Amino acid sequence: MALAFAREGADVLVSYYDEHDDAKETCRLVEEAGRKAVAMPGDIKDPRHCRRIIDTAVAEFGQVDVLVNNAAHQKTFAKPEDISDEEWEVTFATNIHAMFYLVKAALPHMKAGASIINTTSVQADSPSAPLLAYAATKGAIQNFTGGLAQMLAERDIRVNCVAPGPIRTPLIPSTMPMEKVRTFGSQVPMQRPGQPCELAPVYVMLASPEASYVSGATIAVTGAQPII
Repeated sequence: MALAFAREGADVLVSYYDEHDDAKETCRLVEEAGRKAVAMPGDIKDPRHCRRIIDTAVAEFGQVDVLVNNAAHQKTFAKPEDISDEEWEVTFATNIHAMFYLVKAALPHMKAGASIINTTSVQADSPSAPLLAYAATKGAIQNFTGGLAQMLAERDIRVNCVAPGPIRTPLIPSTMPMEKVRTFGSQVPMQRPGQPCELAPVYVMLASPEASYVSGATIAVTGAQPII
């Protein structure tokens, strides 16, 4: 996604947790595409760090034109009793609370025509029982997007969300049993998981002036699995 934006002329700040090698490689690709890249590690569960992210972006680039909220935490559990209070809180703090902190910090630096793009999931409409906490946050993100789009329409700041289906990222083998990993993606009509590069163009489109009348929308990237 960062590379796709860079290829369309965007300078990019990459916020990440502690995956230093991945962030370094992402910045290398952005710079190879001829744009500026800034990597910023830290924990977005902390609202102060979210504000620092935006402050850094403004210091480096002068303004914020596009905010993509894509960070997520997920784990699978067989029954609600297995979900600790801490696990529930971490999931919500990462997936939806941080989104609010970042939006609130970014808005004073966004001009008319700016775009906010949130990552929800097919889980928002068709939740899988083992992903109870994660799916609940994705439903909240979709609702947050719809409400925020209405609030910001007068400012000509658009807010949309992308709802991926099964996408093969490192999150999958690190959070799912191996038997689930082997069949991951087979449940959708295309019978395969998607790749991150198959999502990226949707985010770029939503940020573009050509999508000037698209706000409050959920765009499905689900391998032909319908969403409600």
